[in-house]
Amino acid sequence: MVHGEHNKRGGGFALVILGALLFFLAPTVYGTSEGMGIAALAGGAVAGGAGFYKIRRQRGE
Repeated sequence: MVHGEHNKRGGGFALVILGALLFFLAPTVYGTSEGMGIAALAGGAVAGGAGFYKIRRQRGE
């Protein structure tokens, strides 16, 4: 089960991409619905921050 240990390490980069995508889409969503735009902006910050934290924690080990 060599690959089992490798598969546990993923996820941080995907969170960073998701956060960037939400940041990119937030102004567009804000034009149609202010509440959803603010939620997209906040969600992008949280997802991106969690992704960077996860990557940083993995690299430190």
